[in-house]
Amino acid sequence: MHFGLFVEQKRQGLSQAEAFAETWSLVDQAEAWGIDCIWLGEIHFDPVRSVVSASLPIASSIATRTKRLHIGTAVTVIPLNHPLKIAEEVATIDHISEGRIEFGIGRSGVVRSYDTYGIPYAESQGRFREGLEIIRLAWKGEPFSYDGQFFHVKNATVTPTPVQRPHPPIRMAANSDETFPAVGKMGLPIFIGLRAAEIPDLQEHLASYRSAWREAGHPGDPSVYLRVPVYVSTTEKGAVEEPRESLTYFFERQSRLAASSVGRAGTGPVDRRQAQVARMASLTYDDILARKVAFGTAEGVSDRLKQLREQLGIDGIVTELNPGGLIPLELERRSLKLLTSDVIPAFK
Repeated sequence: MHFGLFVEQKRQGLSQAEAFAETWSLVDQAEAWGIDCIWLGEIHFDPVRSVVSASLPIASSIATRTKRLHIGTAVTVIPLNHPLKIAEEVATIDHISEGRIEFGIGRSGVVRSYDTYGIPYAESQGRFREGLEIIRLAWKGEPFSYDGQFFHVKNATVTPTPVQRPHPPIRMAANSDETFPAVGKMGLPIFIGLRAAEIPDLQEHLASYRSAWREAGHPGDPSVYLRVPVYVSTTEKGAVEEPRESLTYFFERQSRLAASSVGRAGTGPVDRRQAQVARMASLTYDDILARKVAFGTAEGVSDRLKQLREQLGIDGIVTELNPGGLIPLELERRSLKLLTSDVIPAFK
């Protein structure tokens, strides 16, 4: 079982310089304590939430201060960037890290980022598809041209080519009904999450994903990583109360973000989106504990992760240690230490 740490949220109240310093400290502990990968988000124009807007330069810095730890993007938002630039930078980081970069991709559901960049969200699927095609062609290291609706490339030869051949592992985020079978047909591993979805939703989506994978003739079983808030405490009461403020704030924010995109072109059917928003808005803290997270003592978290593995057939966990940014630093780091010393060894 793969265990990664998801890095996105800035601890509330920190300066930007302090937020970066905390990230480097977390990376050092992840390297020393046996975490498999740091997964970097990509959040734009939200200074309260995050300083991780440019994930690839951060990935490069992590590569130079570590020897073992893998560095992943979760996700690189392909429609907001030029695909040739992405191909060059990811391949460069692959060299700097000596083959430790993992390329997570998606189009993001945060419509306001597209608005600020001046890119219609309705174009996100088309831009994503063309962008990924160009990146994969670029990594061959051969001259190529491409004439799409959104991107045009004439006789380009991208250098460097990645260390990992034919390219770094690609993993795609899947959220909507339509995305799961599409990704299965493409033969890509996926990220899934429990922010808007429920376990029965994911079970249904994963069935369609795996069916499409097999029908397309891809070998073996596809890899599925679950991103989920994880908090390990020394007592059951602590596991409930210590993260309460942070998790309540986090899911309230997620509900507001989801509501802000209802009815926007490219976000899917309005009734489906409205149902998701209503379900998120109705969550109580007890609902969150029961259905959205893995909180508890080391024993309880181990049991919960085993249950999720059985229910969803996952082979990786990408942990969110402090998704609302309100858990004190000492408690977050204690949780990470308990996770790495008392939980992860049972899955290796």
